[in-house]
Amino acid sequence: MEIEFTKMHGAGNDYIYVNTLRYPIDNPEELSVEWSRYHTGIGSDGLVLICPSDQADFKMRIFNADGSEARMCGNASRCIGKYLYEEGLTNKTDIQLETLSGIKILHLHLNDKNTVESVTVDMGIPTDIHEVALGEGYIASKGIAVSMGNPHLVLFVDEINKIKLEEVGPALEHHPLFPDRVNVEFVQVLTDSKVRMRVWERGSGITQACGTGACATAVASAFTDRCGRKSSIVMDGGTLEIEWAGDNHIYMTGPATKVFDGKIEI
Repeated sequence: MEIEFTKMHGAGNDYIYVNTLRYPIDNPEELSVEWSRYHTGIGSDGLVLICPSDQADFKMRIFNADGSEARMCGNASRCIGKYLYEEGLTNKTDIQLETLSGIKILHLHLNDKNTVESVTVDMGIPTDIHEVALGEGYIASKGIAVSMGNPHLVLFVDEINKIKLEEVGPALEHHPLFPDRVNVEFVQVLTDSKVRMRVWERGSGITQACGTGACATAVASAFTDRCGRKSSIVMDGGTLEIEWAGDNHIYMTGPATKVFDGKIEI
């Protein structure tokens, strides 16, 4: 069976997108592992399925490069908004997207060519914000835990470029405080409205960007009075604008980019 797919990225966070309305997939866990390999597969941070929904306009399922299913991905949700509009699956510029962490609202920003230039996502209300003590043997003794529908651990550091993610990331992802594992953000504050962030993603390892991680970083920065309620989160793959608004919701704005279309046999 031949499957058509689209490779897209949001600030360098790249996924393989499949429209399951046309191409139903029974084994996404296995395919995500196989297709995500850069040397023998398509190469990506994981697999995203665009599905029908009985609760919203569409539904997103997302699988990490190790085959585990994630609850939410901000970068992938922006790319889905671009895909849905530009492929003619909807003419809405405000789209309800069902995820495992609830229904998210995507607001599409169009350019004069009627293509999607950027997307603002209502990421909902952050929860379970608190300081955690990590104990001995880690790069930091404490961090800020934040849930954006998926778990995050934000660590503030002085010199982010000296952090060896491949060495410190795995142990923190599997820290005993987080039995379901955790996404880890390393953050250096640049100004009171701008921070530099690098990420070790649960199930994928080092990635160029993480949308929920950028939101968690903004929340942790404001929670600790390092930044205000609006901040620019600069990641390896690009910058996202995050606002922790007066309604307590997090609004994330950033780019969505199509790389190429392809076909693969299963």
